[in-house]
Amino acid sequence: MDLNTLRHSCSHIMAQAVKELWPEAKLGIGPSIEDGFYYDFDKTEPFTDADLAKIETKMRQIIKQDLAFIREEISKKEALALFKRLKESYKVELISEIADEKVSIYKTGKDFIDLCRGPHIDSTAEIKAFKLLSVAGAYWHGIETNPMLQRIYGTCFQTQKELEEYLNNLEEAKSRDHRKLGPALGFFDIYHQEAGAGLVFYGHKGAVLRTIIEDYEKKEHLRRGYQMVITPHIMQASLWEKSGHYEYYKENMYTFKIDDREFVLKPMNCPGHMLIYQSKTRSYRDLPLRIFELGTVYRHEKAGVLHGLLRVRGFTQDDAHIFCRPEQLKDEIKSTIDFIFDIMKVFGFSDVGIELSTRPKMYIGADQDWHSATVALEESLKEKNLSYDINIGEGAFYGPKIDIKLKDALRRKWQCATIQCDFALPKRFKLAYVDQDGKEKQPVMLHRVILGSLERFIGALLEHYKGSLPLWLAPVQVLIIPIKDSLRDYSIQVQHTLEDNSIRAQIDERNETLDKRIRQAELDKIPYILVVGEREAKADTVSVRKKGIGDLGSISLVKFVEDIQKQIANRK
Repeated sequence: MDLNTLRHSCSHIMAQAVKELWPEAKLGIGPSIEDGFYYDFDKTEPFTDADLAKIETKMRQIIKQDLAFIREEISKKEALALFKRLKESYKVELISEIADEKVSIYKTGKDFIDLCRGPHIDSTAEIKAFKLLSVAGAYWHGIETNPMLQRIYGTCFQTQKELEEYLNNLEEAKSRDHRKLGPALGFFDIYHQEAGAGLVFYGHKGAVLRTIIEDYEKKEHLRRGYQMVITPHIMQASLWEKSGHYEYYKENMYTFKIDDREFVLKPMNCPGHMLIYQSKTRSYRDLPLRIFELGTVYRHEKAGVLHGLLRVRGFTQDDAHIFCRPEQLKDEIKSTIDFIFDIMKVFGFSDVGIELSTRPKMYIGADQDWHSATVALEESLKEKNLSYDINIGEGAFYGPKIDIKLKDALRRKWQCATIQCDFALPKRFKLAYVDQDGKEKQPVMLHRVILGSLERFIGALLEHYKGSLPLWLAPVQVLIIPIKDSLRDYSIQVQHTLEDNSIRAQIDERNETLDKRIRQAELDKIPYILVVGEREAKADTVSVRKKGIGDLGSISLVKFVEDIQKQIANRK
């Protein structure tokens, strides 16, 4: 049985249950989604947790009745009359937008009728395992000027075991939620009221973590032949008109005027990189030219889609643009894929999902160029023996793309790396290189990120590791706890020794018991605790505790430094 069909059918049973409990509620839409289903309702009073329990009970009654899903095809005129009589205004609106003269409806039981293309399961009794999860607000058609509906989310599986595994994962995901872990551990916060939604403030730990990631990325890019650049945060609107962003992306751009000229707070780094390419004559010998920037960009995301670090309004990308000759294109794509996989493994992500997205409805550039770009991406994936899914019509407006989504400890996918192949923007900016025959030719441009948004990647890291970051990434790698005040000098000596060897260390001198300080260090997810007493001070040793293991006993400070340096260097 197809899981999407099962879930879509379950959403209809939920809608029937809601109508039986609250006949005045109006129906929106109820599709299946990746992990379940939802249905939108227009109801005066908000749904409560108690209401969800009532709906579940009513759904089980409907399932037990073994009602058939009966499909009927009627004329558009008949459908309009039917749903007007049922006072289902949202269904009337949907029918009015249908181009076909025939529409399909489904009936279950005596009274429930829904507009739907289907397909559905044969009977309600085929639903074996489901759960209603939550309620959220959702604008009709996703448009903020439309009415706000109530969206009930649920999930459905073919077996109770699968459902229980999924619900257990949901509970585990709650304990890993970076929106709670980040502020609690001092990594970041978002001051919605004071500064505005979707704008991230990094605390000391978050700033240290981000600096570690940035420094590592800079080193790896330089090692692979990238040239580092920095471009302005604001540029004239005419540049964005030239690139096409002004036409295709303006609703997500912040614009303002200076001296009667319109400027844009950059949502992308690519136009700036193309200006750098244009700054001098390029030879075929200069290509491939790889330009890299840790570029901070700003996008006007709708308030309803903002979500911790995953969807923000200001973020930094490890952005690069590769300008190459057509015959170099596939080699550059494949080397970028290798780069992505190498970096992901270092951060502890060994599994990924790959998607190839093709030309959208709204696009720039010639169809032949789109075909060449898509073929180059697809052949590169095939030559690397990589499996992938195809997302039809989900490419960028200037070119098709490969998305490589990392999978975390709970097998959830996170959008990070992307490779976009672009013939259109080099043509718009009249980019050229002098070929060996002395003639000017147009380069191909690859837009690519490895980690993507650093904000989103840090969110993924926190959830993947549940806040217990690997030693090399931990903002505080070692916490020193002196048993009593008289050991302060030795504690400072230990700290200086560690810091002189590039090990991040702090001292906990609070007037608390040893057990309380150890407990707090564990709650703060600090990898190593060094307890120092009179014996350690006399012998120049430290008593070591490792997170997740416990007491490792006393060793010399010199030996501890050697061991920890090896672990940091190995990035395990």
